[in-house]
Amino acid sequence: MVMQSVVMAQLFGGGGSSSGTFLSLIPFVLIFVIFYFLVILPQQKRTKQQKALLAALKKGDKVVTASGIWGTVTNLGKLTVMLQIADNTKIRLEREQISRLRGGDDEDKDKE
Repeated sequence: MVMQSVVMAQLFGGGGSSSGTFLSLIPFVLIFVIFYFLVILPQQKRTKQQKALLAALKKGDKVVTASGIWGTVTNLGKLTVMLQIADNTKIRLEREQISRLRGGDDEDKDKE
C-alpha cells in the first residue's frame, strides 16, 4: 500500500525533477532547430546544386573556377576538365574546381 502511494506520487506531480530536466533541454533543442534551418539545410541545398552543375557540364560551356579563372570547357574527363583560358592556352583542372557557369550578365559586367 505504501509502495503504491509512492509510485502514484511520482507519476502525478511528485517527480518535479523530471519536468525540470525536460524544461532545461528545450533551449538546446531550439538552438539545434535554428542551426539546422540556418546552416545545415542551405549547405545541403548548395551541395546538391553543385553536383548537378558538374554532372551537366559539357564542351563549350563558359565557366568560372574556384580560383576565379574564366575559361571555356574544351574537353571533359571523368575527374578532370580542360579549360581554354586564352587563344593558345589550355589548363587541366579537377572537375570539382568549377564553381559556376558564366552568363551573359558576367560578360556585360566585365566590359564596364
